[in-house]
Amino acid sequence: QVQLVESGGGLVQAGGSLRLSCAASGGTFSNYLMGWFRQAPGKEREFVAVISFSGRNTYYQDSVKGRFIVSRDNAKNTVYLQMNNLKPEDAAEYYCAARTRRPPMSVATMTTPLSFDSWGQGTQVTVSS
Repeated sequence: QVQLVESGGGLVQAGGSLRLSCAASGGTFSNYLMGWFRQAPGKEREFVAVISFSGRNTYYQDSVKGRFIVSRDNAKNTVYLQMNNLKPEDAAEYYCAARTRRPPMSVATMTTPLSFDSWGQGTQVTVSS
């Protein structure tokens, strides 16, 4: 099972940017669908973005479309989340997650936390207004 370690979180002012990284080890990285999720205090974990095995296809939660960009470098076993124009409501613990290549590969599957097999420990993002 792949191990995941996030980094890059921190405190940023509203309107600012952060780039999160998630380094994977222990598996063939290109065989994993990679997702980003977040969880704010008192709220359920929610989907943010997902990227396909090759990186050619991405899908975002509506509230982050046009502001966040997910990418991956399979040679470096790393997935990234570039977050621009951050808003106070983006503040949360951010997690990357990996799902092995298997059916079904529907939008519901790719956006549901329970569909993912491995999780990182999370990195905190705080946005001041």
